[in-house]
Amino acid sequence: MAKLAEDYVWWPSGDVKRRSNWQAFINAEGLEDYDSLAVRADDDPSWFWNALIRFLGIRFYKPYERVLDLSEGLPFAHWCIGGTTNLVLNCLDKHIGGAAETRAAVIWESETGEQRRWSYRELYAETCRLAAGLSALGLKRGDMVAIYMPMLPETVAAFLAVAKLGCIAMPLFSGFGSAAIATRLLDGGADAVITVDGTIRRGKHVPMKEVVDQAIAETPSVHHVVVLRRLGTGAPMKTARDHWWHELVAGRPENFPTTEVDAEHALMVVFTSGTSGRPKGTIHTHCGFVTKTGQDMALCFDLQAGDRLFWMTDMGWLVGPVQITAATLVGATLVLAEGAPDYPEPARIWRLVRDHGITFLGIGPTLARTLRRYGDAVPAHFDLSSLRIAASTGEPWDHDSWMWVFEKVCGRRAPLMNYSGGTELGGIVATNILFPIKPASFHGPIPGTGADIVDANGQSLRLGEVGELVMRAPCIGTTRGLWRDRERYLENYWQKIPGMWVHGDWASRDFDGRWYIHGRSDDTIKIAGKRAGPAEIENLLLATRAVTEAAAVGVPDAIKGTALVCAVVAAATERAGAALAARLADVVATGLGGSFRPLRILFVSDLPKTRNMKVMRRLVRAVLTGEPPGDQSSLVNPEAMQELGKAAREGL
Repeated sequence: MAKLAEDYVWWPSGDVKRRSNWQAFINAEGLEDYDSLAVRADDDPSWFWNALIRFLGIRFYKPYERVLDLSEGLPFAHWCIGGTTNLVLNCLDKHIGGAAETRAAVIWESETGEQRRWSYRELYAETCRLAAGLSALGLKRGDMVAIYMPMLPETVAAFLAVAKLGCIAMPLFSGFGSAAIATRLLDGGADAVITVDGTIRRGKHVPMKEVVDQAIAETPSVHHVVVLRRLGTGAPMKTARDHWWHELVAGRPENFPTTEVDAEHALMVVFTSGTSGRPKGTIHTHCGFVTKTGQDMALCFDLQAGDRLFWMTDMGWLVGPVQITAATLVGATLVLAEGAPDYPEPARIWRLVRDHGITFLGIGPTLARTLRRYGDAVPAHFDLSSLRIAASTGEPWDHDSWMWVFEKVCGRRAPLMNYSGGTELGGIVATNILFPIKPASFHGPIPGTGADIVDANGQSLRLGEVGELVMRAPCIGTTRGLWRDRERYLENYWQKIPGMWVHGDWASRDFDGRWYIHGRSDDTIKIAGKRAGPAEIENLLLATRAVTEAAAVGVPDAIKGTALVCAVVAAATERAGAALAARLADVVATGLGGSFRPLRILFVSDLPKTRNMKVMRRLVRAVLTGEPPGDQSSLVNPEAMQELGKAAREGL
């Protein structure tokens, strides 16, 4: 937790408050202030969600009869009963003929500096052409269509075209190998795949169509593969099954009807990795995803029509579909960058902010630590004054890295706002733009979720105590189960503490009421009867500035039951070795007590991460213990596992 003595570092001006979407929502409902809104939302969830849908301007072909039905209990809440809609009706169709039609919808840049820009009219036309082409192949409402593409303008069109037809999108991580793709295609029963011949990452041509071919060899349900010519280097094409994108859309109409679907019709299935077993397919619906994205991005993060949104991510992570939906819902411009965040130069992200006038920047803690290694002078070289908001999600912040982004990137002018959610539900706690911000903190729970911090029995904890982050109320953005696995859904989320959703994060509130996230509760390290979250240990190590990354895990120990091992990346100014290891061990022991003195400190050049830059602690633990690592399909740097294994065998 941040030290209670920390002062707030950002305060919203009166003008920021007046112009915020939150204030507009409060005014529209005739309420006195945010607190009165939050209280009413807790007391009357149906009123709140109705009001939010109305404020966001969510459109329906047929109005719903009631917004919430709990006849099957909290785990299986039903929403917008009797209504029909489509995400594309709300995110694309509404802009045609309006003020946003000629506005830039998508701006894209490759690693080589190639750029393209589509207006909303151009995005609409390409979406319609592709939807018409997919329809001509026989794809229809309810069919599953996987999207295995890097971040390109066509990726946005593919997602919207699939939704437009009433098909179900299956976004896939663009770095997946064939085995990971095959598992998901099989679980989802995919009918088609949309992909590219290849992509460019760190200057290298990376084939993707060939990976799809290998996966489909094990997936008999796939009858069609649509291939975008990105590299122009050619790709093996199978007659009747495979179709070039440009040939499929040629001559198709630039207006194509959007399919009217039930409000709760599945929009997409997004797979999230578990610690063991097969990946979990989370189910998001048309009414649920667009409304929750609007709440999180338009209200909590104040995304507005004039913004340019850039969040370096991948379609395989929820933030990919979120940013497409958020930008198009409010009529903002989405900026996409294919490739790596620090290639071909360490300053790539800062240059993109300057060159494209980005106003809304998404950045996570691990990415911030990676970019910070290059030094303060790198962002200082660029004019970043266009930034209005920075937002983060994915994992807990350490204080120094948070302050580095706030000071060196945001210039202490733009707020750095935190967001905690997950593939399963969107977000349940967030900082919003109406309130002052402490480093690494959240203002509190988003209205309508009943978020709380509880003990193992579901009792609310006092200020300063660390417990499970839960939801006591149904949320419109929560997954409607797990794809073809009702019991696993209940077991994973609703049966750990009966009567509430257990999110799987540790959280606490300080004595000012600000909330903090401390990492995954299943990563908790308990030594000699004392419990600590890995983020607490890692923050102690990072605060020394002798290391730039750290992962703390517990391993079996004959005496203590569990012993602490830390894998770290030494700073460029430090010499990895026994002396530095002893110094780091002393810091942890001083901060948490002698029982938490690390058994070992392992020095590596990188830690295993996902493409969206989350450190995969469970894989670190698996290497150290020899246990099965579980699903590794989201791992972006497998060489880090090999180096870690070598470090574990050889010592320091």
